[in-house]
Amino acid sequence: MAGVHFSFDDFKQLLSLNIGISNRLDENRAESFTLLYCDFSEIGEEQVAGSLEQILRTSDSIVNHGTDYFFVLPYTDKYGAEIVKKMFDKFFGKFLKSFLLSYPADGENSSAILGTMQDSVSTFYQKELHCLDRFAKII
Repeated sequence: MAGVHFSFDDFKQLLSLNIGISNRLDENRAESFTLLYCDFSEIGEEQVAGSLEQILRTSDSIVNHGTDYFFVLPYTDKYGAEIVKKMFDKFFGKFLKSFLLSYPADGENSSAILGTMQDSVSTFYQKELHCLDRFAKII
């Protein structure tokens, strides 16, 4: 198993694609996908690569900007995403800074979701995700 890695430059389009698929296939508008953020700043690159291979499904998408990793987990609610996060914690033997948001509950479009992610991580971890500035500003 392993997720599919996308360029950070394509992050907003990746979210928009998942929103479009969700709107087409999920009439109930339940939590169609969850975006999971993890801060891997204290983890080596080889360990990160190993964790992605073991933990993620082939349907999961990965985008990173340095050690800030974002996972798009389709057909996964917050409970399921929390399980994935705990698997990372267990794999590394430490609690990782993370945050998760679900579509459509936490935002109706990619800009709103990314803006909420940026604000939430800043509030809870005093960490500025300036890498999201260019995506979250345009709604």
